[in-house]
Amino acid sequence: MVYRSPYEAYPFLCDADEDLRCDFELATDELASGTGLLQSQVTDAVLQEELLWVCELIYHMNPTLRTFFTVTEEEIDRLAAAVDRLQAESAVHGFVLPCGCESACTAHLLRVKAKCLVRLLYRYRQRGGEVPEGLFDLANLLSGYFFLLALKLNALEGVAERGYRSRNYR
Repeated sequence: MVYRSPYEAYPFLCDADEDLRCDFELATDELASGTGLLQSQVTDAVLQEELLWVCELIYHMNPTLRTFFTVTEEEIDRLAAAVDRLQAESAVHGFVLPCGCESACTAHLLRVKAKCLVRLLYRYRQRGGEVPEGLFDLANLLSGYFFLLALKLNALEGVAERGYRSRNYR
């Protein structure tokens, strides 16, 4: 029998190893918390509001594997439009080192966390769990959003990107 602390921080922490739903919920909680941190580092009022919206969107993803997907197609389209906008604003193409101003570095960390979320979703599906296609789209869009936002934040701070060329992939 598993010990259940009377101070348990979250009721699903003792879920079985093969049940990845709690892992997904913790990963989205971490992504949302990091988005809140990034929002506190950004000085542009429009981006601050957008980040609060993204933070809420991530929390709407959170219970999806345990319940159902509530993020709308319009919300996914809105995030895709934000990605397109940031891409159009960027003069950078290709790989860059994940460095620069503090807010850009935070955005790069969130980019990676979003990719980890995608990987977790694939593992969940491979184990027989159902994952709505929109959830895959949303998680992938978040990774792109945070990458392009990092580029914008560096540009706003006047920090030049440092290109990166892999020795392994050409």
